[in-house]
Amino acid sequence: MKKVKEYLVAILIIAAVGSLLFFIYQRGSSRTNRELARRIAELSPRGGPPETIEGLRQAIAIYEDQIERNVREGAQTGVYWKILSTRLADRNLHNEALDALERAIFYNPEDPILYYLTGVSAAVVAKSKVGFTAGAEREREQFYRLSENAYIRAMELDITYTRAMYGLAVLYVFELDRPEEAIPYLDRYLQIQTTDFSAMFILARAYYMLENFSQAIEIYDRIISRARDQSMRDEALNNKNFIQRFMYE
Repeated sequence: MKKVKEYLVAILIIAAVGSLLFFIYQRGSSRTNRELARRIAELSPRGGPPETIEGLRQAIAIYEDQIERNVREGAQTGVYWKILSTRLADRNLHNEALDALERAIFYNPEDPILYYLTGVSAAVVAKSKVGFTAGAEREREQFYRLSENAYIRAMELDITYTRAMYGLAVLYVFELDRPEEAIPYLDRYLQIQTTDFSAMFILARAYYMLENFSQAIEIYDRIISRARDQSMRDEALNNKNFIQRFMYE
């Protein structure tokens, strides 16, 4: 009999604790709903009348599970578009990749990777505009502008994003003929990636295009003294000799 009483007491304690936890959960959920309702009402053009908050709170409580499910589905959809755009770009389907990237950015507007990938694909598409249509020149300019803006946006979201720095520098030097604008990005890039000799070659080329020959030679000397790859050293030496002959002819 004593054991039965102890058992019943234990059940009552468990039930009481469960009720308390449920009450706490309901209270917390209600508080969350009230805060969300208040935020929504405050964002309305005129702030919303006080009774609107209660109506919103009730609606949020009713549709809370559906709201959470929509949020999860939205996040998953963003990931899907990101994966799809990457695979399309890997297969050189850059027009289709840009469509997918636009959708991915819709769901994840602060993901720097998406803007970097947009910069890459837009530059490739721009180069494909060779004159099949009357508006090819205008389209090429639009895609180059998209590429530039995307790289810049990627760096706004992540100031240390070296891929975007490199991509924008390549765009300025090789596609847009704006080498002066590439130099600050290459300098920043090389402060982080101190042994990237490909970036050094691009920086030297930028200086050469600006007829700043002494700076170009200095960069080539840096490659000659640091690179382990003999072919890189040979290329840097050939470029240096070419500039020196050009200077003194």
